[in-house]
Amino acid sequence: MGILSLITGKAGASGFGSASTAEQVTDGVDASRLTVVITGGASGIGLETSRVFALRGAHVIIAARNTEAASEARKTVMEKNPTARIDVLKLDLSSLKSVRAFVDQFNSMKLPLNILINNAGVMFCPFQLSKDGVEMQFATNHLGHFLLTNLLLDNMKATAKSTGIEGRIVNLSSVAHHHTYPKGIDFDKINDKKIYHDKLAYGQSKLANLLHAKELSRRLQEEGANITVNSVHPGLIMTNLMRHSFVLMKVLQVATYILWKNVPQGAATTCYVGLNPQLSGVTGKYFADCNEEKISKLARSDELAKQLWDFSEELIKSAQ
Repeated sequence: MGILSLITGKAGASGFGSASTAEQVTDGVDASRLTVVITGGASGIGLETSRVFALRGAHVIIAARNTEAASEARKTVMEKNPTARIDVLKLDLSSLKSVRAFVDQFNSMKLPLNILINNAGVMFCPFQLSKDGVEMQFATNHLGHFLLTNLLLDNMKATAKSTGIEGRIVNLSSVAHHHTYPKGIDFDKINDKKIYHDKLAYGQSKLANLLHAKELSRRLQEEGANITVNSVHPGLIMTNLMRHSFVLMKVLQVATYILWKNVPQGAATTCYVGLNPQLSGVTGKYFADCNEEKISKLARSDELAKQLWDFSEELIKSAQ
């Protein structure tokens, strides 16, 4: 879209731009027949995504690590929208055991699943390993979502087939995917504390989100499944995601204030790709400011996408 469009909010080919809000890009959409799972749907742009999906009539499942905070968020949404259908289930994406427990609990509800929004994440955190022994940003942002998506796919395929309604998966990536380690994904040194760089590790995890969507999209197209998979960059928004670099981000925000979005604008691209009928049949793409955007050379690599898929499966097996 370019810096000028970002600053001015000028609409792109979709009719929307950086100034568009989540409500605007879903105006007139009836989601009353849809069930959506939103990870990290209790705060920041995740909460706004949950609110707007519920506003459009969808049955929203908020998957959150802190269920107490998520229940409070649900209560806040329902105070303004008493007919909203929102449930809260526990999910800690840094724990593969928690991912499996979440899926078991969701499946026990006997619900269909039309849309999966892989929104949750951590950013710029100090080096630490997850419960499964994987670097925390890679574990939370990519691996947990990779397993979650795979475990929910059968339900999504069955739902799309029985209802005739296209399923949609949305991965929240970032422009940060351009700023990663030289090889893109440092497979051999994922857990190497010596070379760990919090910003590059974040970029690596966001590149992984893009490559995951790319490879999954290819596989589903090959199968003929009626499910699209796309990635989005929400934009610069000051949310709790920035807690590990709050001072740095506040300084950056002051210096580049004209580029930052508010939360309703930050959730717009996710809601556009998740709900807008313009995106019917569109898959394997990357969106920013509600318009298709270019990706890095590494993100375009079919070979790297396949390598990441195999690597992710092996990591999950070794953690069992």
